[in-house]
Amino acid sequence: MTTSAVRTRRAATVALAALALLVGPLAAGGGASAAAPAGDVPEGMVDALERDLGVPRAEAVQRLSFQADAATRVRTLTQALGTSYAGAWVDPAAGTVHVATTTPSKVRGPMAAGVTTVTVDRSLAQLEQLGATLDAAGLPATVATWYVDVPTNKLVVEAVGGTGAAAELVAAAGLPADAVTLAAAPEAPRTFIDVIGGNAYYISSRTRCSVGFAVQGGFVTAGHCGAVGAPTTSPTGTFRGSSFPGNDYGWVQVAAGNTPRGLVNNYSGGTVRVTGSQQAAVGAYVCRSGSTTGWRCGTVQAYGSTVRYSQGTVSGLIRTTVCAEPGDSGGSLVAGTQAQGVTSGGSGNCRTGGTTYFQPVGEILQAYGLRLVTS
Repeated sequence: MTTSAVRTRRAATVALAALALLVGPLAAGGGASAAAPAGDVPEGMVDALERDLGVPRAEAVQRLSFQADAATRVRTLTQALGTSYAGAWVDPAAGTVHVATTTPSKVRGPMAAGVTTVTVDRSLAQLEQLGATLDAAGLPATVATWYVDVPTNKLVVEAVGGTGAAAELVAAAGLPADAVTLAAAPEAPRTFIDVIGGNAYYISSRTRCSVGFAVQGGFVTAGHCGAVGAPTTSPTGTFRGSSFPGNDYGWVQVAAGNTPRGLVNNYSGGTVRVTGSQQAAVGAYVCRSGSTTGWRCGTVQAYGSTVRYSQGTVSGLIRTTVCAEPGDSGGSLVAGTQAQGVTSGGSGNCRTGGTTYFQPVGEILQAYGLRLVTS
């Protein structure tokens, strides 16, 4: 992957060891805008937010409404700040929006209303360039991940078994020490292949993976699920595109008689509508659908993360606190009714918690010229 591609995708880099897991032969708070109508909240989301994040049921709809409004404000500020933009994050519980910039004087007028400006030393582009330097240096197997942590205005570099390998990589790449936080990863992430988003499908009649999101003519999924030309069943189709490692996305063209629908399984006996693909802000609540652990929620930690699986490095991923387990790969990540990405891999589990990474859906659609099916 080129440095320019890393910049374009807001890459914050990560390194992890991954294990492909296959199924064998078929055997809010203050400052929030008015609460959205209850019908706009996906079925089961309030229950999952209460279970996974302790969000009071009475406040869940208001907080979701706040973060949707915050995403629009952040998009405007990103454009206005240009090269001085250093990232943004939200706290749905407190109803606050933070925007970091190297030039705080640019945050003014109507767009500054309800926004807390944070002055920092480095722009997001500068931090991403430091991450690209790590990519160019090459991530050793013991380095689990790196990403841009916008609230601290630093790169976080994690290594398995302590911070030693991370420190060596940072020093070898010549990165300034005050721009980096070293951390220990509890374990090496791995890919989750045995996954379902809305529905299960099978690759070459042997392994099972997940439908991420429906598109015109088929569906998108994780690239590590199958190579170009691989046949699928339930639904019947063929992989027309696949990229892994480097990226982790693919798409399957389905045969006549299969009907793509803009829905995601909520594992509560119903479905969640997909109405678009607007990116949520760092800190926003998101929920994932997968066949092993069902409907699970967490928050967005970073965008543009690079992950080093055992099969190779994948860049441009969404880092989240959503838990996942083997069998959850390829599944759908949503913020409200907005499609965010498909499950790539991660670490931990849904008993003790973990970190999961997602391939952004917008990049998949753009790469293959696909149109998301909405409802």
